[in-house]
Amino acid sequence: MAARRGFHSTRAQLASPYHYPEGPRSNLPFNPLTKWFALRYWSFMALGFGAPFLVAAWQTLKDQ
Repeated sequence: MAARRGFHSTRAQLASPYHYPEGPRSNLPFNPLTKWFALRYWSFMALGFGAPFLVAAWQTLKDQ
């Protein structure tokens, strides 16, 4: 009969070459603490939301 191995008996693999820094905002590809982050963020969101409406207006108003 084999004993069941619990999670508490498994040693953590701390020597992994794939260990990245941990903590808040460490896994983001951008820095939200910069001075112009809010302006860039809301500009990007407005462009993404408004693009379908701008394309629809352009298609409706262009000459045929």
